[in-house]
Amino acid sequence: MIVFNIWSTLQWYLRPFIKWFLRKTTRLCELQRICYGEKPGASRTCAIEKSLLLSRTPCVREIVSYLDSVVYDRRFIPENFREILDPSVSVIMRAKNIKPSLHGPFITSFRNCLEQIWSYKSLVDEVEELRRSQFDSNNPEHEEKLLRLWTLLVPDVKLESRVTKQWQLIGFQGDDPKTDFRGMGVLGLENLLYFASEYPQASSHVLSHSLHPKYGYTYAIVGINITSMAYYLLQDGSAKTYMFNAKQHMPNVNLFHRFYCYLFYEFDKMWIEAKPENIMEFSIIFKKFESAIRTELADPATVFRINIEIDTI
Repeated sequence: MIVFNIWSTLQWYLRPFIKWFLRKTTRLCELQRICYGEKPGASRTCAIEKSLLLSRTPCVREIVSYLDSVVYDRRFIPENFREILDPSVSVIMRAKNIKPSLHGPFITSFRNCLEQIWSYKSLVDEVEELRRSQFDSNNPEHEEKLLRLWTLLVPDVKLESRVTKQWQLIGFQGDDPKTDFRGMGVLGLENLLYFASEYPQASSHVLSHSLHPKYGYTYAIVGINITSMAYYLLQDGSAKTYMFNAKQHMPNVNLFHRFYCYLFYEFDKMWIEAKPENIMEFSIIFKKFESAIRTELADPATVFRINIEIDTI
């Protein structure tokens, strides 16, 4: 730890000299070197974010603060990107003495990185708001989504009443699912519903595994645990690898839902492959799964895709 702290301190003081030397030898600033030298996606965007956060240039620091304030005000949305990002890019280019006429590709690449970085920050706020919103039985929208979840997962079984032991069929603990959403709030319901509606074959496949007489588990409860895992991966920045490598998609709530779907599907595969003796092994297998996911996300080249494989167990 002491060695690490000394190295971090040295890096902080040496950084300006290293940047000056590289600027003189390459005739490119650090932001240019990243955009031209790093592959598109997490590798490039994370490097740009680090460079901006460590920058000592007043104009750059002001732009970072400005973009943070836009996110705080909930104004960082695609409709506003042009009026927010174009001036920001121009200010930073002037501060770094980058000529637009000579570095057109840099403008496109750098702007895209800014979109990803602050879209991610907006997503963190949006997901946090969903997590804090508790399921309300008096809210018609919440109730409609819960009943739709049932219909999507078990379309051939009619729900006898709103409060019934039937909910245990899809993995809730008691007669009323609302009590199971306390930890992750409406976010848990939104995740489960997205999986069932957007990936009906995969969610049905996972549900069938959860009902297995020997290797079964509580589908909804496990799903809410996966929500918790996805939430913390988003909060601590680990999910940036997934978000920034998702081509054609900016970090948004739907991309977070897709991330959740991947995690749920892959956890189910690990659970079945582990052939657990009973549900008491859940904690051990879940920790092993989270560790494996974090290891994968530590590689900036990692790309997650749901590959549906129908099997029999």
